[in-house]
Amino acid sequence: MTAQRPPSAPAALTAPRPDPGWGYGSLWTRVPGTALYAIVHFAIATLSISLLSALFFAGVGTIVIVIGLPLIVLSLLVARGFGVADRYLLLLTGLPFIREPEWDRDRTPRGGFWGRLTLPVRNPHYWTSLLHGTLVSIVLATLSFAFVVAWLSVGLGGVTYWFWSIFIPDNDSGEWGRYVADFLPWLFGGWSPAVVEGVLTFVAGVIFTATMPWVFGALARVHHGAASALVGRWPSDDLAVELRAEAAARGAAVRAEDAGLRRLERDLHDGPQQRLVRLQFDLAALERRAAAGDGEAAAQLAREARAHAQGALDELRALSSGVAPPLLQDRGLTAALHGLGATSPLEVRVEVAPGLDASVPSDIARNAYFVAAELLTNAAKHSGARAITMRAWMRPATESEPSALELWVVDDGRGGAVAAPGHGLEGLAHRLAGLRGTLSVDSPAGGPTRIGAHIPLVVPAG
Repeated sequence: MTAQRPPSAPAALTAPRPDPGWGYGSLWTRVPGTALYAIVHFAIATLSISLLSALFFAGVGTIVIVIGLPLIVLSLLVARGFGVADRYLLLLTGLPFIREPEWDRDRTPRGGFWGRLTLPVRNPHYWTSLLHGTLVSIVLATLSFAFVVAWLSVGLGGVTYWFWSIFIPDNDSGEWGRYVADFLPWLFGGWSPAVVEGVLTFVAGVIFTATMPWVFGALARVHHGAASALVGRWPSDDLAVELRAEAAARGAAVRAEDAGLRRLERDLHDGPQQRLVRLQFDLAALERRAAAGDGEAAAQLAREARAHAQGALDELRALSSGVAPPLLQDRGLTAALHGLGATSPLEVRVEVAPGLDASVPSDIARNAYFVAAELLTNAAKHSGARAITMRAWMRPATESEPSALELWVVDDGRGGAVAAPGHGLEGLAHRLAGLRGTLSVDSPAGGPTRIGAHIPLVVPAG
């Protein structure tokens, strides 16, 4: 089956999910992951600054010789790797996944070894990843590691002090409790230093434990914000992708239009034009026979001429249906699809979702009609099928995709259909690409053949 959209990252990890917010219970569920992130990230950040600094500054120092630029490029590539690792490691905090940047934004053709080598140098994402890996990451990692260790040790150690303090020798217990009791006699008057120390340690543990989710949540969001800005996807990346997709769609539409015009020209030449030439000869012969008084021969020629004229008219009607089908214009896509099914030489079952005509714009409906007509024609000519099922429905919009028209044709033929270059299915794929749509072909040997068109309803103007 032809793939509709290549995945950019594992779906189980990158599936859209809402921001968990600052709810106290939700923050507590993310404390273990955030603590693990802070510890692991501190080790990775230490390695990152060591490796990236060595590579980058070695490259800068040797920039005047050949090896300098490759070392700088290598440092940028390694920085990208550390950035990718940090984005995925941040999933431990429970915050939303940071989308992949557009690493090949600059697609201006620059041939040669040096042109390809310097691609990372011309992409700002590599430089922000280097900044993140050599400066921002280590600063945040150090602060986070210190806060996490402090809050874990004071919080967990304080609330469990009543247990582990019994293992401390008496001569090592209560020292700082004595100083506090002497400093605050009005509060701890008459208390033993060991009791003062135990109470204060427990209170500190409760405070640190109670505030731990907020502190860890704030640390996680600081890391997430820095990673989003420096190693994540920018709005301009989506714009660059949109512009490339627009250019690709326009190119596909132009190719599909050109192929359609060439096919129309070929069909006109091989069909109606030949019949009209033959009709011209028949009329000339009819004129001669009529002048010679041969009525029977003239009548026979007139019948043949009428047959050729009718054949030319039928072929012209068939060709004009690919330009402006009247049924589609007058009664909508649902009626036009039923009309295609009724005129097919095979038994066609048409299933159209209610309300489809009100949801599909006229330009999408026209292209869907052409796709359906081509698929039915291909099935009748090449599949060896006895029956066909044609289905059309609307796929609702999601967070990442607009609503789309789904049109599927399934036959019980021999299978083996492929979108080979120069064949009809490839032309349909080009037509759909001009609409940002895709063509799916599933046709194993022995059948059945399932071919579907996925056409988004949001199509760029122009």
